[in-house]
Amino acid sequence: MTISKLTSIIAGLLLCSTVFGNSSANKNISIQNNYSIFPIHEPYGKGIGINPGRVVWSHNTKSVNWDGKGYWWNIDNFDEDIIINMVNNSIAKIAEKQNAKEGWNSIFVYFNQSKNKTGGYQKGEKIAIKVNINGSAVFDNDTSGKTDMSYTNPVLLKSLLLSLVEEANVNPSDITVYDVSRLFPDYMIEMCTSGNLKGVNFVGRNNATADKNASINWSYNFKGATNYLPTCVTEAKYIINMANLKGHSYGITLCGKNHFGSFVNNNGMRPPEEANIHQFLTKNQMGNYSPITDLMGNYQLGEKTVLYILDAIICAPSEGASITINNSKWKQKPFNNYYTASIFVSQDPVAIDSVGADFIINEPIIAQYNKTLENNANVENYIHEAALVSKAPSGNIYYNGNGKKIENLGVHEHWNNPNSKQYSRNIGKNEGIELIKI
Repeated sequence: MTISKLTSIIAGLLLCSTVFGNSSANKNISIQNNYSIFPIHEPYGKGIGINPGRVVWSHNTKSVNWDGKGYWWNIDNFDEDIIINMVNNSIAKIAEKQNAKEGWNSIFVYFNQSKNKTGGYQKGEKIAIKVNINGSAVFDNDTSGKTDMSYTNPVLLKSLLLSLVEEANVNPSDITVYDVSRLFPDYMIEMCTSGNLKGVNFVGRNNATADKNASINWSYNFKGATNYLPTCVTEAKYIINMANLKGHSYGITLCGKNHFGSFVNNNGMRPPEEANIHQFLTKNQMGNYSPITDLMGNYQLGEKTVLYILDAIICAPSEGASITINNSKWKQKPFNNYYTASIFVSQDPVAIDSVGADFIINEPIIAQYNKTLENNANVENYIHEAALVSKAPSGNIYYNGNGKKIENLGVHEHWNNPNSKQYSRNIGKNEGIELIKI
């Protein structure tokens, strides 16, 4: 063993000791990875899904053809047919089925069985899709969508909607796409409500209605505004959480933080600030209470979610950054100085955010353009709180917002290294994450 390799291992052990102390959950630390920023540990929590802990990663370089000119989101920059196939193939693979139709049915059946009910999706049942429109109308009421900042890829959203309508046989009028703190671009609404998608609903801060019978009850006592869930959430039987894979000025923003746009208070543009929950993101240390974990387990949000998706077609280094050809082409394999051109799909909210965190923290381009993330392993605090939720490192007891203690939200671990990107189930273990690339 070389001196440099030994030094790396010792540094990793010291970091694990510093961050996690002598926690019983860290007794069996595996030395598998000399490269990852995050400390390596055995899987925390229990995998969720038809295939527990499975995260499907669809990567196709031909899905993006942007030359760096004009706005990144221009629909001509993307191949819709390829992205539709990426979505449908991912849905099939999550359930290990032959096609998306069978995949969707299995996803809904599994969800209902987890609620002690039988059957799959039924006509008339409402589905709410939480997307991330953070870069649109962030400072004003401009609905043109003409910004260099990031928001949900319009072609990916359309592809998901087509898959639901054409493969899962969902009535368009039973689908609501929402982000109650932002305004949807006009062109996005138009392209996602035409043809077979006629009738799909969009809810932003301009037309969101608060359900005054559904306030968010945090598991930790702090002062802030009373927050209400929108009626499009409380009326829905199912939720699909479609977040962006990107960095954030506070660290990372994935499926968990996506629900910062899922509640309403008297600050229409910035509900999280009025709620006073940003204070928990700025501490930059492990072992703290996390409102993100609360939202992941909320009975109206996390408990209704049938599927989690990370939009990684083109990734931004942070929520406020202008996307350019230089800061959106990644260096790590298999991107090799090209766009990420990917989507990630899972039924496990902890597993998909764990995978997303690995990709982000180990990407040199992200670290170059977002110094908050450079070598900052503490950004995964909320993931540890979620994975160990029955006995959280913070000592906080998390409830589902309706009086029930949360016992499990999913499984968390880190890959062996950024080259092979393997997790425990990839190497034959009985617990942990399984990352499948298609």
